Amino acid sequence: MDDSMKRLLQRLVRRIPSQMLRTTLDKWGRLTRAQQQSMDYTLSKWALTERLLAICEENECAVKHLTELEMIYVMDNPNQGMWYAFQLMDPEDDAPSVELTQFKEQFKSHLKELIKHVSIKIKKHTDEAVWIRIAWGDTFSRPNHLKPTYVVHYLQTPYVFVTTLTSKQKPLLSQALVLSTRHQAVKDANLSGRKLGAIRDLLMRQYEQVFPTKYPSPLKENNETASNPHIEREQAESAANRLQMASEAFGGGMLPQLQSAVYKLETKFRDHTNKTMTEREEPFRCVVKFASTNLLESLRHCASSGIASTPVTPLLSSIPLKGRNYFVITDNGPGPSSQTRQPQN
Repeated sequence: MDDSMKRLLQRLVRRIPSQMLRTTLDKWGRLTRAQQQSMDYTLSKWALTERLLAICEENECAVKHLTELEMIYVMDNPNQGMWYAFQLMDPEDDAPSVELTQFKEQFKSHLKELIKHVSIKIKKHTDEAVWIRIAWGDTFSRPNHLKPTYVVHYLQTPYVFVTTLTSKQKPLLSQALVLSTRHQAVKDANLSGRKLGAIRDLLMRQYEQVFPTKYPSPLKENNETASNPHIEREQAESAANRLQMASEAFGGGMLPQLQSAVYKLETKFRDHTNKTMTEREEPFRCVVKFASTNLLESLRHCASSGIASTPVTPLLSSIPLKGRNYFVITDNGPGPSSQTRQPQN
């Protein structure tokens, strides 16, 4: 086992929590029963790494076996980095007929034509998603397995989800995806998040969007003091109305756990008393970011509880409606990004 393989295994063992290591190794299936029994998971990560290194040496494991182990862990635990959504455009007539074997062959063939040194591994998940692991090299260097790109694509859909992709790698990946899926182009969907399932559900509308029209009145307090029944009825109707409008804007049940929404403002300065600023050619720019562990749930609660006014402004309701969390607001109103964002490492 060379140094690069040792570094890959060391980094992988450090990355996998100790309580998950046994399960991940069992799914890997590369250890004999005796080797499995020799693993003491109460030991330190350093000791576990040394034992695994010895086992991999004994089993003559290759890089492909270690990348397989990494893919098992990442597929089971996808919320490790920032995911970016993309959308395939203008499908050809035979696009719906592309099946897994054909896609794998075409994708590998096209990407290897574009870049000399690249390592590609493709697996199908139990939820029908096709997972792709790409280790990039270049004309003179071997693939770097320490910084792979992961791509998730559901065949027969136009959606692709990517993590850890540089601006240099993006056109190569885009071309390979377009050719292997029989489409004409791929565009940024302006949607990103740390939870892959959340941005997938939001973009593919896989969450509850059937909104009930009747809600029960709020429960009365046990020691509720006597009050005017007309005021109570009016307050209950107002609360039910707010809840209705909040649900219509964001959804009725469990919502995708989106972490942020970004609004970029580009506007001209308008003030007839300040000629210098008004005649400025460059627009003013600023960025507003909403952040939460569950942004859509937070916004829905603000609207339904009366913290935020209703009906909900289209700037916020556009997040689930359009399946995006990145907007550029110009003097002409909200619109798509005027420039393509580059996913960061």
